[in-house]
Amino acid sequence: MRYPTVLFRGLASSACLSVCLVALPLQAATCPAPGEWHQPGGERLDSAALFAELAERDVVMLGEQHDRMDHHRWQLHTLAGLHAYRPEMVIGLEMLPREAQPALDAWVAGELDEADFLDASNWRRAWGFDPALYLPILHFARLNQVPLKAINVTPELRGRLAGEGWAAVPEAERFGISAPAEALPDYRERLAAVHAQHPTSGDEESLERFIAAQLVWDRAMAVGLAEAASEGALTVGLIGQGHLQYEHGVPHQLDDLGVEAHATLLPWAVGAEACEPPPAGLAQAVFALAETSQPLQAPMQLGIYLMPDAQGVAVHGVLPGSVAEQAGLEEGDIILRAAGEALTRPADLTQLVQRQHPGTLLPLEIRRGDEQREVLARFPPRDGGD
Repeated sequence: MRYPTVLFRGLASSACLSVCLVALPLQAATCPAPGEWHQPGGERLDSAALFAELAERDVVMLGEQHDRMDHHRWQLHTLAGLHAYRPEMVIGLEMLPREAQPALDAWVAGELDEADFLDASNWRRAWGFDPALYLPILHFARLNQVPLKAINVTPELRGRLAGEGWAAVPEAERFGISAPAEALPDYRERLAAVHAQHPTSGDEESLERFIAAQLVWDRAMAVGLAEAASEGALTVGLIGQGHLQYEHGVPHQLDDLGVEAHATLLPWAVGAEACEPPPAGLAQAVFALAETSQPLQAPMQLGIYLMPDAQGVAVHGVLPGSVAEQAGLEEGDIILRAAGEALTRPADLTQLVQRQHPGTLLPLEIRRGDEQREVLARFPPRDGGD
């Protein structure tokens, strides 16, 4: 998921952020200028005082939009600043499930090159976003011998916990992750708005499953961060901003776990001509980035919602105007093969699609009812738009 962040809680001394951080004289609610740290809804912050205070936390979370290189550069610079204050650090990664931990350990130890690490961690299937976005951070960890910790879980485990319930999954199979605290009302409202954008969002049961899956995601990451922080290191989590905004997701679960000394930081885009000040309560602090860097060229997408199926992957919804709709795919279709490769889970198809080049064709073998047929997904040329 990728959403927004929260109000300041959990200082080492339980005081609020606006008291503990040194604010520079500036009118409240002013639009930040690129390169400035601001308290959302408040004043510009002195960066030296901010970093000195953050270094006393147990957990600091750095939000991101996954496909924006400028967000990852900001994360890297923030990591370097925090590391200068407190070298005993652990970096928690939303990007990988706990099964990838041996690969992360081997990477930091210098036992794997980039290609071997990507294979050993199953990066492309587990995450899907271009590893080039994250490699500078991974090299920073390796250079400084900062442990990397996988704090996510696989979609399969997330689906089991959300669908079958926590009691149905043995503790050992869920890595000791405890059941989440209930979603805050405002968080439920935000998640319901996201769910309403799905083409099959009609029934209440579907919404509850969606919220349950989101809570699994949040809780898994919170437990991973809490475990690392319990060892005494400054634990810095790299997490999609939707899990952090307004203290609704991972921060709320950290509170429930008794980890109160945490802080959320977010990047905030400012345009050359117009800028909205960050809203109060969005995060503990935001860093203003000039709105010049665009996301990396987006990978190809079919435009469908997928579910696991015993025969392949099931089409759970088709977006209007998408490549999938133009190919004739319909809700209820079972995709058996793509480019001749058998599919066993949605990630198999996602990985194949993301490897497609603009202007190419991807043959899909599908089952519709009792009939088996082949359809061609035609990806538009890049200059033709999506």
